[in-house]
Amino acid sequence: MRAFLGLGSNLGDRWAHLRRAVATLPDVVAVSPVYETSPVGGPPGQGPYLNCVVELGTELSPRELLGVAQDLEAAAGRERGERWGPRTLDVDVLLVDDMAVGEPDLVVPHPRMYERRFVLAPLADLAPELVPEGWEGRVAGEVHPVGRI
Repeated sequence: MRAFLGLGSNLGDRWAHLRRAVATLPDVVAVSPVYETSPVGGPPGQGPYLNCVVELGTELSPRELLGVAQDLEAAAGRERGERWGPRTLDVDVLLVDDMAVGEPDLVVPHPRMYERRFVLAPLADLAPELVPEGWEGRVAGEVHPVGRI
C-alpha cells in the first residue's frame, strides 16, 4: 500500500527530530524536501516549523501507522499539552491508499490536510496527482524550502 505521513517539528533540534523519525520509519519510498513554515493556530510566540512528507510502501494498516507515529513522537520527547502548541515532533497519518477511516482518534484522509500549505506543498513534491488542481491559490500560508533530509 502507498501511505503518506506528515512530519513537523518546532522545538529543540528540529532537523535532528525529523532525521531520526525518517530513519526509524519502516518502508520509506521517498521523502519530500523540508519546508520551513509559520505555525498555524496555537499559542502566539511559537517558533517556525520544519515540515516534510514521507511516502511509505507498506502493509501496515492506518491504525498500525498511527501507532508508529505515536511511538516516534514519544521517542522525540513530545509532550501533549495545548492544541496546536509547540512540539518536538508531530507525525500525522495523511493518506493510506484510497482507504477512509473515521474513528475518534484516527481520521484518514487527514481532515485538515487540504487546508494546510505545509502539508500540500511537500505532498505535491512526492505525489502531485494527489493534490487538488489549483491548490496553490486556495490555501493560505507560506512555506519556504530549506533543504533535504
